Amino acid sequence: MDRWNGQPDEGRAGDVRGEPSARAARGLWWGSAGLVLGVLGTSVAVAGTERGGRLPGAVALVLVQACALRWQVRFPVAVLAANAVTGLAVWALLPEVTLTGALLAAQITLCVLSATRPRRVSAGALAAMCLPAPLAWDTGGAAGLAVYLLTVLLAWTVGQWRGAQQARRRAETRRAVVEERARIAREVHDVVAHTLSVMVVQAAAADDVFTERPEQARRALRAIETGARSALGELRLLLRAFGPDAEEDGSADGDRAPGPTLARLDELADRVRATGMTVRVRREGTTEGLPAAVDLAAYRIVQEALTNTLRHAVGADEVDVRLTTEGECVEVMVVDNGRGRQGGPAAPGAGRGLVGMRERVRLVGGTLRVGPLPGGGFEVAARLPVGGAS
Repeated sequence: MDRWNGQPDEGRAGDVRGEPSARAARGLWWGSAGLVLGVLGTSVAVAGTERGGRLPGAVALVLVQACALRWQVRFPVAVLAANAVTGLAVWALLPEVTLTGALLAAQITLCVLSATRPRRVSAGALAAMCLPAPLAWDTGGAAGLAVYLLTVLLAWTVGQWRGAQQARRRAETRRAVVEERARIAREVHDVVAHTLSVMVVQAAAADDVFTERPEQARRALRAIETGARSALGELRLLLRAFGPDAEEDGSADGDRAPGPTLARLDELADRVRATGMTVRVRREGTTEGLPAAVDLAAYRIVQEALTNTLRHAVGADEVDVRLTTEGECVEVMVVDNGRGRQGGPAAPGAGRGLVGMRERVRLVGGTLRVGPLPGGGFEVAARLPVGGAS
């Protein structure tokens, strides 16, 4: 995951219901491979003492199963088929190993497939896994059949439950993004309306003095040009907020005051200080003349970061806020001294506040870094290009 552009995994559109991140997939492989090698490998070793000539072949097949699990997230259907065939081969070589144990890797893959693929695909896989059931009856009777069918059904059910959880989290993330886009669009609308109103007044003034005081008229025209460029940048942001991937928002426009700016950051810090938190604000460079969208995004990022510290930081009593304006970039950094996060994970992508931060940063073409610091504390750092909103 990119350090400056960490994004939550939202799954692919179409047939995939939501695959784990690369790190989670590696962890799943190590865990499932370890389970197969531990449980099935032990069973094969014990059963192989009576059939020594078949032991090397069975061990090789177990290793193949463990290795195949590496691709169970990306290609669960193919891995399921491979593990089912190799599992039946292990059982054929060593009938002393139960069918349920021999097909353990296939059952693990069935669980992953059930969580990440559509219901029709997982149902077909479940039916395919029930085909060897007569073999379980032949070797273990009713008890063997019951154990096999129950383990297969359990694997499929756990996968369905996990897939439903992932779908619910993705829906919550999408809803938070839509709400944040609507909020940003309303604020951009207010800024653009204010800019256009000023332009109208300046145009009227320029027309009144065009003949008698041409220099004053030129100043008004230059101000109109500057305001028009700013308004165009804000309108681009508005269109991006409601692009093809944005959902429709039905909220009506009302009478709303323009959103807060970095000029009012001290007021925000004072409100947080009133709770007993020590807030230090440092500014390097000037924030005057920033595009309204960048100004507003920076303010909201600081606001969300301070709110998250108050709500979730364990033992935090100090927060450092630093604003740096250098060249064509504004950097915002908020660091607290908490020992951890409560009420939710501290990892990037967790929480509606972090979703809102990412959406604002994305719309102005910036980058965001969030997460715990090695020595303790939690950091929110954003880099916002000034030219990205013009």
